[in-house]
Formats: sequence, C-alpha cells, structure tokens
Amino acid sequence: MNEPISILELVLNASVVVQLVMAILILASLVSWVLIFQRAFLLQSVRRSAANFEDEFWSGQDLRSIFVDIESSEAEVIGVEHIFQAGFKEFTRSRQQYGNQAERIMQNVQRSMRVALAREEERLEAALPFLATVGSTSPYIGLFGTVWGIMNSFRGLAMSNQASLSVVAPGISEALIATAIGLFAAIPAVIAYNRYSAQVEVIMNRFETFSDEFGAILNRSITES
Repeated sequence: MNEPISILELVLNASVVVQLVMAILILASLVSWVLIFQRAFLLQSVRRSAANFEDEFWSGQDLRSIFVDIESSEAEVIGVEHIFQAGFKEFTRSRQQYGNQAERIMQNVQRSMRVALAREEERLEAALPFLATVGSTSPYIGLFGTVWGIMNSFRGLAMSNQASLSVVAPGISEALIATAIGLFAAIPAVIAYNRYSAQVEVIMNRFETFSDEFGAILNRSITES
C-alpha cells in the first residue's frame, strides 16, 4: 500500500505556477497578520488616549494650560489631542487677528479642526484598504492556482497510459492546497477589515462630537468676553 503524501511534499512538488500562487498568498497572509496586530494596538492606544484626555479636558482645567502641556510634550500628538491642539492654536491666532468677530474666528477654527479630523481618519484607516484587497482577492488567486493545478493533472492523465486516480490525485491535491491557503489569507483579513472599520467609525464619531463640543466652548468664550 502506498504511503500518503504529506502536504509539504505536495507543495514542494507542485508546478512553478502553483508554487508562485502559494507564495503570494502566504506573503499576503503574513503582511495581513502584521497589520492586524498593528491596527489593534493603534486603535487601543487611540481609545485610551482619548479617554484620558477627555477626563482632563472636562475636569475644569484651564484650556491654555492643557494646550501648553501638549505643545511641550515630546510625544507624537494623535487623536483627540491633535484636534484640540489644531483648534486651540487657530483660535488663539484668529482671536489676535480678528478680536471678537466670533463668526470669522469660528470659521477658521472649524476649518482647522476638520483638517485635523481628516488626518486622524486617514491615520486610522491606513491599513484597511490592504486588508480589504487581501480579503476580496485571495480566494480568486487561490482558485487560479487550483484551476492551473487541475489542468496540469488532466494533461498528465491524457499523456499517461494508465488512467487511474493515483495519476491525478497529487496534482488535484496541490491545487486544493492553493484554495485552502487563499481562504486562510482571506478570512482573517475580511474579519479584521469589518471589525476595524466599525471601530474607526465609532472613534471618528467620538472625535466629531468632541470637535463640536469644543467649538461650542470656544464660541461661548468669545461671546462672553
């Protein structure tokens, strides 16, 4: 009785095209996992930073002292702190230039915070297009390897004098491995994309809410002065 062929042997004995397909899928899967962990750490850091800053912001501390602390910090300013920094910096500059013209000042402040919001959204969504691409294309790349492997198997069967399952089984097996690797690459990428997209949307809604509340505070400070 013939011993079963191991998966490693099937991969090593596969055709060059199928091996190339497998290599592309494995590389895509590895990069996806790296990005998945990076996004997880980044989103967790952004949420934690936002919670800490909002606690400080709503504690009643003077806004200028918060701004000075951010400006003097050597750490990278991200998330809601970036929005606050951009808005307060523009508020200070416009206040010096336009005095108590609330409408003119707030237009500049809102514009500055919108730019900061756009940059934060771009930062949070940086890896999502790649995950979406891997999730949508990996099954088709694997399917291409499958079709190619099966095609070679039947070509070998046509050239063989002995038509039996043992002739085509190795080729079909290696072809199915390509499909399996494609699914292995696609499924985590799709799950991560959907999960992180939802998280980014929640975070951006939180940022936009803070931006509106902060703008209202600045506008009230002008009218009351």
